[in-house]
Amino acid sequence: MCVISHGKEVKVFAGNANRPLAEAICDQLSKKLGACTVSAFADGEVSLSLAEPVRGSDVFIVQSTCKPVNDNLMELLVMIDAMRRASAGRITAVMPYFGYARQDRKAKSRDPISAKLVANLITSAGADRVLTMDLHAAQIQGFFDIPVDNLFGAPILAGHYLRQFGRGNEDFMVVSPDVGSVARARSFAQKLDMPLAIVDKRRQKANSSEVMNIIGDVSGKNVILLDDMVDTAGSLCHAAEALVETGGAKEIYACASHGVLSGPALERIEASPIKELILLDTVPYPAGKPMLGKIRYLSVAPLFAEAIERIYEEVSISSLFD
Repeated sequence: MCVISHGKEVKVFAGNANRPLAEAICDQLSKKLGACTVSAFADGEVSLSLAEPVRGSDVFIVQSTCKPVNDNLMELLVMIDAMRRASAGRITAVMPYFGYARQDRKAKSRDPISAKLVANLITSAGADRVLTMDLHAAQIQGFFDIPVDNLFGAPILAGHYLRQFGRGNEDFMVVSPDVGSVARARSFAQKLDMPLAIVDKRRQKANSSEVMNIIGDVSGKNVILLDDMVDTAGSLCHAAEALVETGGAKEIYACASHGVLSGPALERIEASPIKELILLDTVPYPAGKPMLGKIRYLSVAPLFAEAIERIYEEVSISSLFD
């Protein structure tokens, strides 16, 4: 990568949330990951040691705020503060997965809007911009008073299925697992030139759902379920079961940008009729758990590396949203 007139070279650092992704991004950029150690003191406070200068550099900190969410968020804030105090030229928080994104509004009286609070914290810590992927609610970009680039994982997922099943395959349908994901699923279906169906559900309480109806005819079809994230996998697995038992679908394929995989998610996926689940590597697979044969990962490193290079070179990244 060439050094251009507005500053020194790119430096990429990483917290402990997803170092393999950060290293893969650096490989794409033909750079070494920045030298720093992020650990914890005996009482749990974040300890950071920067082992190289960043004065005047364009610094990118790769840190998904996934589980443990608060620890990873605090690591990010401390790293931003350290870079700012070390006179970094510009600081970009690269958050492939943005935690707290689901708390973007008041669902009932006296609820916090935690996504806005996190946006304030990142801005106050000293970040100059944010680079993320598939925010749960796109309007979260407006919670920040700094530029936010929200990349889309759907083209990566669509490319996989185009290679596997081809465009306009009449044996397949794209299905949205809930009404709220219809716009995302419609765009995805257009990329694959496949028809769209919708699973209509009623959520009774947090992390649980009840499937009510299927809008569209999936009988005898292979189905691709698209969601933005898989947390406890309740919604996804219930939708898959309804598509088979009620809708008469044949094979169920599923994909999502963020594999949070909390609680009973792995057990639910293993027991579900889902044949294959494709996830992006924005969130690492749960530590200490055996990898399910149904789950495959696609890398977002080339896309983030391209975005980082374009941000550094001050050229448009709008073509990456297509």
